[in-house]
Amino acid sequence: MLKAYYNLTKPGIVYGNVMTTAAGFLLASKLHVPFALFAATLAGTALVIAAACVCNNYLDRKIDAKMARTSKRASVTGAIPVQRGLVFAGLLGALGFAILVRYTNAIVVTMGAVAVVSYVALYGIAKRRSVHGTLVGSIPGAAPIVAGYCAVTGRLDTGALLLFLVLAAWQMPHFYAIAMYRLKDYQAAGLPVWPAVKGIRSTKIQIVAYIAVFIAASLLLTAYHYTGYIYAVLMLAVGAWWLRLAIRGFYAANDAKWAKKTFLFSLVVLMTLSVALPLGSVLP
Repeated sequence: MLKAYYNLTKPGIVYGNVMTTAAGFLLASKLHVPFALFAATLAGTALVIAAACVCNNYLDRKIDAKMARTSKRASVTGAIPVQRGLVFAGLLGALGFAILVRYTNAIVVTMGAVAVVSYVALYGIAKRRSVHGTLVGSIPGAAPIVAGYCAVTGRLDTGALLLFLVLAAWQMPHFYAIAMYRLKDYQAAGLPVWPAVKGIRSTKIQIVAYIAVFIAASLLLTAYHYTGYIYAVLMLAVGAWWLRLAIRGFYAANDAKWAKKTFLFSLVVLMTLSVALPLGSVLP
């Protein structure tokens, strides 16, 4: 049963966002880490994200029941009833926000609230009604790295804006690739994802365009002197490889196989970014 509760939090999403939160924090602190603040920022953010994910599971349980990959979730099968699940989410959220309020600052708390509202409410509505649901979903996905950065700086500045743009741009090809290789699931659930509404070729064009935006936004961090040139070279290299892979999609014999490969490489890009940002703050 503990595993079922754990899985309700969508641990993959939680870990990914904690990783970017840490990257933003370490970039701003230039690897001079105040450990109490660092631990509180990561713990509070993780709990808040987990709470939002649990709420999302219950709101989406009828949709999830129609999708092969989500049909066995505890929120769908009833293994964890709705009331217990929402109490669990409430406890996670209350503890998470309590930690952020006590140990961080108003901007971090606000970013947590923005992430919850935009993911649970705005994205929850948009993905059911609009082909632009993924774009709305990029907001909560980009909030944690900004929260990590602002936990150190205490202000919203150009660096915070650029980090938001980098993560928002990264998410679009990441999720469009998922939508492509799991297209049958989304069609079964009746969700208007881009490839289902606009077609595969249009989705490939979107993926290429957003990867180009990601590369440009990541390099702007060097242009504005938040990172050094070693970071820029590394991100240009990994970004160019991602872009090359995306362009090859126009000649792919198997779209689903190509989309899954593109999705998996997006995770490599995210991990590279999360390491390069802190190192880029101290290396030339």
